[in-house]
Amino acid sequence: MSIFDQMLARYEINKQSELTNATYEVMQEITLAGLYRGGFFNKAAFYGGTCLRIFHGMERFSEDMDFSLIAPNNDFRLEEFFPSIINEFSATGKDVVISKKEKRTFGRVESAFLKDNTAVYDLKFQTDKSVKIKIEVDIDPPMKFDTEQKLLLLPYSFMTRCFVLSDLYAGKMHALVFRKWKQRVKGRDWCDFEWYVRRGVKLNFSHLQERIKQFDGIEMSKEEFIHQLKERLATTDIEMVKEDVARFLKSTKELEIWSNDYFLQLADMVKFQ
Repeated sequence: MSIFDQMLARYEINKQSELTNATYEVMQEITLAGLYRGGFFNKAAFYGGTCLRIFHGMERFSEDMDFSLIAPNNDFRLEEFFPSIINEFSATGKDVVISKKEKRTFGRVESAFLKDNTAVYDLKFQTDKSVKIKIEVDIDPPMKFDTEQKLLLLPYSFMTRCFVLSDLYAGKMHALVFRKWKQRVKGRDWCDFEWYVRRGVKLNFSHLQERIKQFDGIEMSKEEFIHQLKERLATTDIEMVKEDVARFLKSTKELEIWSNDYFLQLADMVKFQ
């Protein structure tokens, strides 16, 4: 049995969607291992929903991998780390292809929340075009965030530099309120928001302000932000929210309580750092 198959065997898989989600997660962990071996985390940190899933035990699965440089560097190229990622997959018994995605190939929805100075890459198995991870690296990141080292044991023991929870929370809240999805709702943002509130995580508003300033060009107080948040929570079609997130969950039973009013009450429970 290959290392890849051993890692996959950790999951209870009863249907195709569970196999797909587990395959993505194993690929993500091997990618992190390759990046670590190449020295990537001396310059960058992991954030976003996949970070929350892998290192903080969030129930929902996640597809994409989001990274931020620790300091702005317009000359940064992830291509320097391709060999270490490819070698890591090879050691687990898989061949992968990594390609840089050109801005002109983005659809309108996909590019709606992407800065010009975000580099985007696709990683996929050579033999399976349907299994693909999108990797984003923000090379001119909003500042005022902190990081910590988090341990993974497979495919070998290594550390990943990650945003701390309060700053992960700030990134998620920025996405929830300002993501311009129009007709396509990203229910995964709502799922993560619920996760943070339920665990009493405090939101780093300083980092959130930096994100709003850089992405959206505006200044915003806590009161104004909560008002905007409630507006988004009150007016979004909650059935579209549930539909988006359902395929990333083992059980959809927890979605039964979801309503606009439920999330508005969660908004009143937001704690700031």
